[in-house]
Amino acid sequence: MHNTASFTGAPDAGGKSAERAWADRTWQTADGLELHYRDYPGRDDRPPVICLHGLTRNARDFAELAEMIAGEWRVIVPEMRGRGESDYAKDSATYTPMHYVADVMALLADQGIERFVSVGTSLGGLMTMLIAATTPDRIAAALLNDVGPQLEAAGLERIVDYVGQGRSFPTWMHAARALEAQHKESHPGFTIDDWLAMAKRVMVLGSGGRIAFDYDMAIADPFEDADPSAAPDMWPMFEALAGRPLVLVRGERSNVLSAATAQEMQRRIPALDYVTVPNVGHTPLLTEPEAVAALDRLLAQIV
Repeated sequence: MHNTASFTGAPDAGGKSAERAWADRTWQTADGLELHYRDYPGRDDRPPVICLHGLTRNARDFAELAEMIAGEWRVIVPEMRGRGESDYAKDSATYTPMHYVADVMALLADQGIERFVSVGTSLGGLMTMLIAATTPDRIAAALLNDVGPQLEAAGLERIVDYVGQGRSFPTWMHAARALEAQHKESHPGFTIDDWLAMAKRVMVLGSGGRIAFDYDMAIADPFEDADPSAAPDMWPMFEALAGRPLVLVRGERSNVLSAATAQEMQRRIPALDYVTVPNVGHTPLLTEPEAVAALDRLLAQIV
């Protein structure tokens, strides 16, 4: 484990004050990358909560959630290779869920973590299911955010269309308006302030003075050669989460996780706590009242 900052430092990219609630730390991957994570302190007599972000996201996505539960819970928010402050991959072919899972397993080994509560958004939820399928005892409980073992083709195509475009913007307002144009169907209730906050979560000010997305555009490369017909059956991986506290949060307007798939997930694991966030698409922020209440119920079951 390497400490790269104390609990105080420069302002967060999302506009947080200089007083940080977390420590910045790093860990090493098997192929020699240095990856970054935020470490929010909490009790050491219970498993930590590990928040796994979506495809183009980073640790800032979970800032509000982490600060809500930190203290009572240690919260670790890793940034996958190619995102945020983590190294970019030397080979873009390693931008795959299996490599991300291997990286997380290296973090668990580095920190001596045997069990953890997984909060997985989109890609992070797929990673959660993969971990459950291979090392089920690692998962003490899980929250899957707008993701399941079956994903809708239309939603996936839309994601593939915008990933890796490499767009940049002259001002934060331009960036916010671009996000609004791209994603307003998912968050119809957002104000311009909400879109500005979103821009500061997913983008950074680059050295050239332009504002750009905070990830390696090469994460899109594996999609070019992907064969959808060769995708594995994820249902057994989802079912590996049975027998532990489990929450599914779905955005009512989601075009990635259908209501029918969510209902089938609940049929296969009847104890699943299935929550719908109204008037939100892919993905809920997990700061909505319905999502916060569901996370509270999940954590109350951890022993």
